[in-house]
Amino acid sequence: MTAPKYKRLAPQDRAAELVQAGLRVLARGGITAFTIDNICKASGASRGLVGHHFGNKDGLLAACYAAAYAPLMQAWAAGETPPALPDLLDELLSDRQLRPEGLNIWLALWGEIAVNPTLRAAHLRHYRIYHDTIARAAAQHFGRAAPDAGDRTLATALIALLDGIWLEFCIAPEEMSRDKARAAVNALLRSAE
Repeated sequence: MTAPKYKRLAPQDRAAELVQAGLRVLARGGITAFTIDNICKASGASRGLVGHHFGNKDGLLAACYAAAYAPLMQAWAAGETPPALPDLLDELLSDRQLRPEGLNIWLALWGEIAVNPTLRAAHLRHYRIYHDTIARAAAQHFGRAAPDAGDRTLATALIALLDGIWLEFCIAPEEMSRDKARAAVNALLRSAE
């Protein structure tokens, strides 16, 4: 058996490749498949590069979590004007967010957050921005300059509903459709008016 051939990459490119390999491993096999060996095999990298770039497997997992969140966070940085609430909700129910492989990644990550302090810390950083963005979009939607307690409560309810919808798309896609999902989200918005 011959040793695998490794290709040289710039450090940031190698780190990005390891993250993408980690996401592919999560999408295919869940958290139990997220091993250094599987990630190195998927990326063509040596084991030492994971430690070099991320410290350990948990550091790589946190980087994968950030990468999974990145499509949601791109336009929602703190301090920027949030997208209109209907546009934001359309994005959260879009094909881009409801891809089966993406949902499998989220399912694996959600289960690990409860037991992994490194991942939990990464989750809390991203969740706070996500929650704040939805609360600000709700305030804007209802004509307020800044979110009030009701907007923050609505943001919590919307995130919980969307997480449940994503979970249903992941584990019972035959029971969930975009029409059902949009109807549920719209019912929640109407109740907040």
